[in-house]
Amino acid sequence: MSTAFVKEESAETAAETHLPDRPISPHPNLVTEAGLKALEEQLQLAREGVEAAAGIEDVNEKRRQTAIPLRDFRYFAERVRTAQVIPAPASIGTVAFGSKVTFSRDDGRVQTYRIVGEDEADPKAGSISFVSPVARGLMGKGVGDLAMVGDQELEITAIA
Repeated sequence: MSTAFVKEESAETAAETHLPDRPISPHPNLVTEAGLKALEEQLQLAREGVEAAAGIEDVNEKRRQTAIPLRDFRYFAERVRTAQVIPAPASIGTVAFGSKVTFSRDDGRVQTYRIVGEDEADPKAGSISFVSPVARGLMGKGVGDLAMVGDQELEITAIA
């Protein structure tokens, strides 16, 4: 049989099916209870993606369809495995992991963020990672305290 009619995997197809792993942060994997739940949900979605692609008969298409879910499955499995759930802060006297903190900036802007784990952080939705410069500057401070973040001074106006 001539190999002209045999479907061979191209280098391009191979590259599409072997995605590099998502980078894992070197920081401790601190999460809120909601953050752990979200990681578990993402892990389940990745598992479902792999299972859905398992029924595809064409080998190359199966590889393409499983590449992203497999990569995500590896990432979320590791993040769930290493998650350290941090309970909500016992007091609102100082900014801590899980605190919702309101502060004013030099330019007059007032912002409120909840300090959460890296995978939970979504500044547009009002949460920042505990390893972000703003969160690091605010941690351990109380209402009325000032924090220098880069060349900006932040004044804490409320902690919840």
